[in-house]
Amino acid sequence: MGSSRRQFLIECLAAAGGLGFLAEKCGPAAGKPGMTKIAAQGTFEPAYLRMEREEKLEALEKELWELFRNCSCCPRRCGVDRLAGKTGFCSSTARLKVHSKGAHFGEERPLVGSRGSGTIFFSNCNLLCCFCQNWEMNHRGDGEFVGHEDLARMMMDLQHMGCHNINLVTPTHVVPHIVKALRIAISMGLRLPLVYNSGGYDSLDVIRKLAGVVDIYLPDFKYQDGNLAAKYSSEASDYPEVAAAVIREMHRQVGILRLNARGVAERGLIIRHLVMPQNIAGTDRFVRWVAEELSPQTYVNIMAQYRPEHRALEYPELSRRITNAEYQQALLWARDAGLTNLD
Repeated sequence: MGSSRRQFLIECLAAAGGLGFLAEKCGPAAGKPGMTKIAAQGTFEPAYLRMEREEKLEALEKELWELFRNCSCCPRRCGVDRLAGKTGFCSSTARLKVHSKGAHFGEERPLVGSRGSGTIFFSNCNLLCCFCQNWEMNHRGDGEFVGHEDLARMMMDLQHMGCHNINLVTPTHVVPHIVKALRIAISMGLRLPLVYNSGGYDSLDVIRKLAGVVDIYLPDFKYQDGNLAAKYSSEASDYPEVAAAVIREMHRQVGILRLNARGVAERGLIIRHLVMPQNIAGTDRFVRWVAEELSPQTYVNIMAQYRPEHRALEYPELSRRITNAEYQQALLWARDAGLTNLD
């Protein structure tokens, strides 16, 4: 995609009356070579509805709030008491901050469909990559504080707009808020698939707790080298091991991406991988890992949108876009690894 997801969202939200045109241009994938289509059987029901019926969501919410007392929401494990207003690495307290919401047409095609993915962008982040394309919200923390009923109404607004899912962007540090708001939205009639859209640097314990809540996992897998992860993503030297473990668990929970008869995703895993200059992301190792550790049918988005943003110009090796040759090599590695479900 030529522009960043943030810029594309802003353009979509600014284009009054333009959603119909964008839907025509960005409709669901149809007949795409090499793309596995698995139609869901029967009437879809989000996983979280069963959890709420069985009164498991309330118990889960209580467990998650306890993480804030000595914060262990992510692998950084800052240990601060966010309920008492303390801030850790992500600069978040127990107050919920949202940057924006809207129908997004710049996501993967099975998420976008004909009416868009219902994205909610949370402020702040636990990775803080030096090349972040959403640095205003992730690093600077742009956004507004909202209550749980406000977040629930955002979800309902997106459903009323006709969006195909609720896409929670950068949710790692606000999971307790999400579950609380989700329970309120369920009482209001929410029935859309829930998408957990993270940077891949998540707590394995938290992801395990979310089994039966999330319908679609959408993690990044940014690096295969811990030294490079530490250099470019704020000392996250354990990123490759953490991301591998949580993505395995995500795959265990939801499996291969399943689409309905309209080609819209209802359940499963999508992995994003950003190709970087000089193969800094280790794309050749990443695609082999997916094929060998998960499945060759795993839906993988090999992204070409890297460009030097935020502080990337401080690193000469990150100061340029990738070349066409670098991207074509990434696709060749993916095909050689046997991946059959590429975006």
